[in-house]
Amino acid sequence: MKYDRFLKAAIAGLALSFTAAAPTFAPAETLRVLRGAASSALSVPMNRAVVVESDVPFAELSIANPGIADISSLSDRTIYVLGKEPGRTTMTLLGADGRLITNVEVHVSPDVAEFKERLTQILPGENIEVRTANDGIVLSGTVSSIARLDRALELAQRYAPDRVSNLMVVGGTQQVMLKVRFAEMQRSVSKALSSSLSLSGLAFNDDVRVAGGTGIGGVGSIPNPDVSGAVISVPNALTSSPDSNGAFLFGFGAGGLEVGILLEALESQGVVRSLAEPNLTALSGQEATFLAGGEYPVPVSNADGAISVEFKPFGVELNFIPRVVDQDIINLELTAAVSAIDTSNSFQADGFAIDAFSRRETSTTVEMRDGESFAIAGLLSDDFTDLKGQVPWVGDIPILGALFRSSEYARRQTELVIIITPHLVSPTRGEALALPTDRVRPPTEQDLFLFGRVARTGAPSSGAAGEVARQDFSGSYGYVLDE
Repeated sequence: MKYDRFLKAAIAGLALSFTAAAPTFAPAETLRVLRGAASSALSVPMNRAVVVESDVPFAELSIANPGIADISSLSDRTIYVLGKEPGRTTMTLLGADGRLITNVEVHVSPDVAEFKERLTQILPGENIEVRTANDGIVLSGTVSSIARLDRALELAQRYAPDRVSNLMVVGGTQQVMLKVRFAEMQRSVSKALSSSLSLSGLAFNDDVRVAGGTGIGGVGSIPNPDVSGAVISVPNALTSSPDSNGAFLFGFGAGGLEVGILLEALESQGVVRSLAEPNLTALSGQEATFLAGGEYPVPVSNADGAISVEFKPFGVELNFIPRVVDQDIINLELTAAVSAIDTSNSFQADGFAIDAFSRRETSTTVEMRDGESFAIAGLLSDDFTDLKGQVPWVGDIPILGALFRSSEYARRQTELVIIITPHLVSPTRGEALALPTDRVRPPTEQDLFLFGRVARTGAPSSGAAGEVARQDFSGSYGYVLDE
């Protein structure tokens, strides 16, 4: 037992002796980064100078990127720093013994102080926040209109060209409802007066007709004043026109000669009034379209000779783009057109009959305030036709020459008036809106079969229709149209 203890002690001593004799391999530090004393970052506005002072005197001064900032020493403790371009760089100060004093982070940014002052002067009352990010300007906040947003961005470009970030939003109402009224009046007047003369008898092999113009038709007979009970038949050449509103036919006989005279008169007048009142709502800067009419099929020949059909719109068309410029000022880019199918100018080709279109179109850009109106008028079309036909030489005889002349007169006038009124609007709850069908309900079988009622009218108790039902409409109300 004593030998075991002695042996263990010898082995332990031998291990300790080998451990102490073994060499130690520690890595040698060949490069050491000198950071110097901690120093806060130095912010320098672009094109501005800052004078800084060191707590300890320095012997050497350097800048990492002279293109960002320029430095010069005024004394062994004072440094002049000039900002040249937006960016970040490092300024290094060394002591007389060559040891590092400090590294200073120099941040050159656009001069936002002056920019903020100019922004407040140009756009007073706007909640615009100005910050610098990297080498640019960041604008955030809420502005009252798109026009003021554009002005703020344009001003920022002066201080940081192509380095402006826009995080601003436009507040207020940016939806525009356009109320448009189309009114078209058409008036047509046509008059015609014509006369025809017919001769027949033994001296003529056949009936001879001398007509002063068109518009004749009908057969008549008159009694012969010279022959008792005899009837003179007016030649078949005299017929009155089916379009004539008045025709006077008379004749007489002298021996074997029969004379017939036909006088016709035509006068027609017409007035047409068409009206459309669309209300369109669009977001500022977005386009809205409207069409009240239809589409007309037009055959089109393809390159391979096949016939396809294209549809051309007609009717009342409206396209507009609203832009809320400043508060309640609205800029409108508007295109309006009224077209109709014109069957009088149709043509036929390859078995197809294609009608033409009569179209009046206007395009304009205006600027107005909320609720103001402007009118597009003067779209007047005035067609006048005057035609006279007569028998040569005979029609020039005074008084009697009227029997050998015919005259036609036609005039068609059309005027289109468009009235535009924009409004700034905001959406509302659906319950506040009433429909014309809210007061009409389907009839019961008893109402339909026993009483012949096709609809039941009731007074709703809730919603916008209920509010209207509770109002007192006693007396005259509605629309009055003066013709």
